[in-house]
Amino acid sequence: MKNILVTGAAGFLGSHLTDALLAHSGTCRVLGVDNLSTGSLSNLAHLAGEPRFSFLNRDISLPFDPGPVDFIFNFASPASPSDYDRLGPETLLAGSAGTVNALNLARKYKAGFLHASTSECYGDPEVHPQVESYWGRVNPIGPRSVYDEAKRFSEATVTAWHRYYGVDTHMVRIFNTYGPRLQANDGRVISNFMMQALSGEPLSIYGDGLQTRSFCYVSDLIDGILRLAASSEHTPVNLGNPTEFTVLECAKLVLAVTGSKSEIVFEPLPQDDPARRRPDIGKARALLDWEPMISLRKGLEHSLPYFQSCLAGKLVTPPNRYNTTVPEARH
Repeated sequence: MKNILVTGAAGFLGSHLTDALLAHSGTCRVLGVDNLSTGSLSNLAHLAGEPRFSFLNRDISLPFDPGPVDFIFNFASPASPSDYDRLGPETLLAGSAGTVNALNLARKYKAGFLHASTSECYGDPEVHPQVESYWGRVNPIGPRSVYDEAKRFSEATVTAWHRYYGVDTHMVRIFNTYGPRLQANDGRVISNFMMQALSGEPLSIYGDGLQTRSFCYVSDLIDGILRLAASSEHTPVNLGNPTEFTVLECAKLVLAVTGSKSEIVFEPLPQDDPARRRPDIGKARALLDWEPMISLRKGLEHSLPYFQSCLAGKLVTPPNRYNTTVPEARH
């Protein structure tokens, strides 16, 4: 990979992926594309002096052509409930027209293509843990549908461009991921709990707190994504931490890590909130020799300085942890 395009590069995952790509290869050039609707240039500020990185403020829902590329990582989409609640049509367009535009670039330049899909494709699952062959249980008109169905459409589109046009595609279904650069006010479990605990506010649990989630630290996820990009696998692959926690257990762990004395309060459960979420990562283990290494407690400790800086209004760039060579995937 010499010329790499990362859509959604100013977002949480896109910016970490950009760092990893630049660190893994001393010769590649990365073009980051983002319309900054949910991403932030602060996530890329540390790359201001990096000659191998350039940035284009662009909405991928509109056709664009940056010139020849060797690989495309398609990560552009609002991803948190608070974002796609206010940007519903934009979310649908990013996952439909945006995906088509990015795939057409890959087809034109014969580039590899990796699409960031989501565990939301499984909806409120009846199969547990979730395995890639499960088709999911999704409400197509519910409050989460703009995100869920955009991602499901994207998966069908990526598959079609591979099947009919021979584009070298890959798809990752990402489960709950957290770490530095996660939006402090995005409404997700970890960011909510960390900011509430550090502010001394009550931790808000929706429902009885017995619903489960599986939390993957961002560097583990990025490692898996790079392995998948180097593989010959074209069907979806789950990446996430299979260790399952109740939301209540997560809240108590956040209190322990932060040393906060905040109380826990219970609020009504939002519509279509999944009761259980846990990846079966057997496919990733077999194909990519991958599994997460960082525990939830250790990951929360790594994330604490970032959330403290958010509270203080002084964002800090975490140290670059991507200083190894590109892993070889099993074929």
